[in-house]
Amino acid sequence: MDQDQTIEQPAPALADRPLRTFLDELASAAPIPGGGAAAALAGAMAAALIAMVCNLTIGRPRHSRVEAAMREILAHSEEARARLTALIDEDAAAYQRVAAALRLPRATDAERAARTEAIQQALQQAVSPPLETMRLARALLPLCLEVAAHGNPNVVSDAGVAAELAAAAARAASLNVRINLMDLTDADAVARSTAEVAAIEAGLQEELDRTIGIVRAKTAPRGQG
Repeated sequence: MDQDQTIEQPAPALADRPLRTFLDELASAAPIPGGGAAAALAGAMAAALIAMVCNLTIGRPRHSRVEAAMREILAHSEEARARLTALIDEDAAAYQRVAAALRLPRATDAERAARTEAIQQALQQAVSPPLETMRLARALLPLCLEVAAHGNPNVVSDAGVAAELAAAAARAASLNVRINLMDLTDADAVARSTAEVAAIEAGLQEELDRTIGIVRAKTAPRGQG
């Protein structure tokens, strides 16, 4: 190989880029990253904050009675964080497949049929990342409640932020599920995904409110009452 030749390196994964770069790309006219990646990032941040509360509780004598529970929550939150971080790029890749299918030729009947089939397959695949983001983010809310109630009270506000981010991630991801279902012609697939979205959203606000209620009670001005 000519010494003057350079090998073009692939762009780093979205999740591996500096935060400022990611935000600049999110704000640009480029279609990716978009709302699905942002939802997954919000979920990953929620999981990270849960882990932070756990790490600031574990090993402290005054919180020894909840240490075992905090370690278990920490393991769950870190597993969720890893998966939600991966979903940032999986959501972007799913959008790219839909965009590629939309660009397929449609000059003949055969091309139009092939393009339609490719679009339908890509849309079905595109439902998966935001639906998984919803599942994972929703599952973080009970963990937020636990760390708010039993974790180090000095960081209870962070537990509240985690809850708000987890709820936002689930709700935001639901919008991406819905837009991909909009043009899907498989009625059974649409019905299944719609039912799952509704099931995930059920009780979400109530659980968020319980967590925020605990946080507000613990952060009330000391002079009150």
